[in-house]
Amino acid sequence: MPLFDRIDSHASQDRLERLIEKRLAPGADKQAIDETIWKLFGERWAVMFTDLIGFSRNVAEFGIVQFLETIHISHRLLVPCLERGAGILLKTEGDSMLVIFRSPADALLAAIDMQRCLSAYNAVRPRAEHVLLGVGVGYGDVLRIGDTDVFGAEVNAAAKLGEDTAGAGEILLTAAVREAVGHDGYDGFDTLDVAPPGTHAAYRLRYRV
Repeated sequence: MPLFDRIDSHASQDRLERLIEKRLAPGADKQAIDETIWKLFGERWAVMFTDLIGFSRNVAEFGIVQFLETIHISHRLLVPCLERGAGILLKTEGDSMLVIFRSPADALLAAIDMQRCLSAYNAVRPRAEHVLLGVGVGYGDVLRIGDTDVFGAEVNAAAKLGEDTAGAGEILLTAAVREAVGHDGYDGFDTLDVAPPGTHAAYRLRYRV
């Protein structure tokens, strides 16, 4: 790998690790180190986590190869939606995707686009080939480490909503997203009974397929 590529890909991670090591030292000024970390890596982003619904059931019923094919198809269908919606795909882990957007409104529009895309795809295919998606969206100050990962309360809440709570076709969001986007241009929001750690309330976005 060329030198500049190595510097670009590892500099942020290396810097953060050195600061964390410094923070662990006896007598460390943790407040000052934390301020440095936020100065270096703190940014405001909308964070989206997606998850394919029914992993265990589909693997048991149709086999792992069928599900791997479904993951491949989902990426082929959904990545163009993210690109149209001004999203940056940071990483994929199994059947999940982590995406960031500068605007929470853009994140919701991309999520709607994704769900509509899959609805059209599923409408003309047998059940075994359906791609079912759950989406969670958060918004706020995060620590962004290069183009590899983001950390923060809103990240954790969005991950919980997208990967653990959302059902097929659902778009769930934190209170920060709800407050940022307002009422205009949306069909409405339903309040969830339980909010995940990292947000004081959570909502389900109503949208027309």
